[in-house]
Amino acid sequence: MKAEIITIGDEILIGQIVDTNSAWIAQQLNRIGIELVQITSIADQADAIKQALSSAASRADIILCTGGLGPTKDDITKQTLAAYFQTSLVRNEDVLKHVESIFRKFNRPMLEVNNKQADVLANAQILHNETGTAPGMWIEEKGKIYVVMPGVPTEMKYLLQNEVLPKLQGLPNQYAISHRSILTAGIGESFLAEKLHSFEEDLPLHIRLAYLPKFGQVRLRLTGSNLAAQTLEQEMDVYRDRLMQLVNPYFVGEGDRSLEQEILNVLAKRQLTLSTAESCTGGYLSHQITSLSGSSAVFKGGVVSYSNELKENVLGVREESLIAHGAVSEQVALEMALGAQKNFKTDYSMAVTGIAGPEGGTADKPVGTVWIAVAGKKGAKAKLFNFGKVRLPNIERSAANALVMLFYLLKEE
Repeated sequence: MKAEIITIGDEILIGQIVDTNSAWIAQQLNRIGIELVQITSIADQADAIKQALSSAASRADIILCTGGLGPTKDDITKQTLAAYFQTSLVRNEDVLKHVESIFRKFNRPMLEVNNKQADVLANAQILHNETGTAPGMWIEEKGKIYVVMPGVPTEMKYLLQNEVLPKLQGLPNQYAISHRSILTAGIGESFLAEKLHSFEEDLPLHIRLAYLPKFGQVRLRLTGSNLAAQTLEQEMDVYRDRLMQLVNPYFVGEGDRSLEQEILNVLAKRQLTLSTAESCTGGYLSHQITSLSGSSAVFKGGVVSYSNELKENVLGVREESLIAHGAVSEQVALEMALGAQKNFKTDYSMAVTGIAGPEGGTADKPVGTVWIAVAGKKGAKAKLFNFGKVRLPNIERSAANALVMLFYLLKEE
């Protein structure tokens, strides 16, 4: 069966909030074998809601709507749905009692506008919302299923987990959906695609391969669907093993873990430590590492050495190296990495120095020039990169490539 999500709310369209609901709903649907075909965000406007519902019904069997169920005038979802389904709103006594109990619990007066939370579509099955005042609704119309939920994430999640998913799982003819993810690093998407051309040609129609590129990395995801779950899982394992053999030189890990998580896992398993020395990345590389749980067991710390003075005094970069080669140079990058490794007493270190932009470039060192160095058991090695002219992507590319270089150094040693 196929599903579509419609998120209703001006606050999403103007960027006031980010639609995290749809991503979470998609994950839950995927787990029970329901294919998501589209996600649509629309304004709190009756015509937009009606048009979105009609369009979704042409593509999907299940339409899940979130948002616009509040008691205020700008929340028009229920009234619009009543008009769309040519039905009426009725006050549900059980819902009203629940709403009243919530107001009593918090010792707050209940206004007439709050009573409207108990108004539901006459043709709907009520989905009890234990965590809030807006009930969910389940409507079956012309062979389609419409699920209406509030947009508040905690309320939506409660309803989906406790009311909606159990009903959806009881529907007939659901496919098993299975995924296998493999993270690669150090090879571009186009080169991978060329390498895997024959593999893709041999895939059966119910299994497909997707490429998910990120700076310096490509995640490969096999997705299969079949009515026979056990057969599908066995099949997916076979194709996963074939894929891993083909990408073995660039293989990082399985699943949805990031490159930095895989690096931390390797270091922790070997009881090794890590430090950083950053200039143009301004601490972004350290942030990526420390954002992960368990990083304290591996990461000792780092320094953001923007100035030459800090490069000399904290990292031990030689003044003559800075004078002779400049801060953005192979020699300085190597000395930064070795200095961090020595002064922080770590087994490994990463160093980045460059010109992130949009200013600061010269004829021989234009904006986007970055030197990255990694230090390990056998000394340090550095590599020159020439990125673009935009600051933020340059910072992200620098951090990503530092992680790739460290990963391959770990494999080598």
